[in-house]
Amino acid sequence: MSDKMRNLLVRGASGVVLFGVVLGAAFVGFWGFAALMMLITVVGVWEFYNLAAAKGTEPQRWIGIVASALLIFFASGVVAEFLGAGVDLTSQLSIAALLAFFILGALMFVVEVFRAKQSPLLNIATTAMGVVYVALPLSLMCFVPMLANINAETWNPWAFLCYLFLVWGNDVFAYLVGISIGKHKMCERLSPKKSWEGFFGGVVGSLAMGALGAYIVDGSYLVWIGLAAVVSLSSVVGDLAESMFKRDAGVKDSGNFIPGHGGMLDRFDALILSAPFAFVYLIFVTILL
Repeated sequence: MSDKMRNLLVRGASGVVLFGVVLGAAFVGFWGFAALMMLITVVGVWEFYNLAAAKGTEPQRWIGIVASALLIFFASGVVAEFLGAGVDLTSQLSIAALLAFFILGALMFVVEVFRAKQSPLLNIATTAMGVVYVALPLSLMCFVPMLANINAETWNPWAFLCYLFLVWGNDVFAYLVGISIGKHKMCERLSPKKSWEGFFGGVVGSLAMGALGAYIVDGSYLVWIGLAAVVSLSSVVGDLAESMFKRDAGVKDSGNFIPGHGGMLDRFDALILSAPFAFVYLIFVTILL
């Protein structure tokens, strides 16, 4: 068996497993979804710190990872309370997690003083950046399925899965159109294979998934198509941003957590950066409706 065929089989098998994990997390209930966000966050922050280390900085890995996990737990607790999926101590634990997050933020400076490492400014900056780049957007992602399913007060796995379809639809259609008719390079410096033709193909694909999502969750077609437009545009930026970090670090993949696909950031970069834009869009939609 050739190496190309072997890699293709590994990629296909790990893709099936990944999709199964996502489906399982969604249908287990809200806390299954929250656990998936926690996993993506912890691994993603670790991978970001590896990219930073490749540039010679020494981020405070464990402070950044623990702070990131606390932020996800706080956001999950808030949503769980709204959905009625929490337990008696959920609100208290959520508040405790937020307070601990702030304490760790201050502790980061104290630790750096006593670490006596080179480039303390860069070390602190990259530690905080791991939280801002990965954990903060995914903490907002905890709210997105609830906001996208405006008329429901219970967990609906299809609201989350349809959001993923917006992201993946953009990616798949951009790839198919790009390899078919792509001629005009979009950002050759960061991603030589991306074309403007693929970009517009991705937008169309995401809009189509938006209409499908509205049908599946019985939501507003206008809201979901608008959400698809927001997700499509921000997903491209998310992909390019991660490519920028990898190119600067001189690596092909952010990690090897998902065989055949690279790291967690490689697979969920578009989801991560799309989340804040989707959150703000859905907040405005919720207010207007």
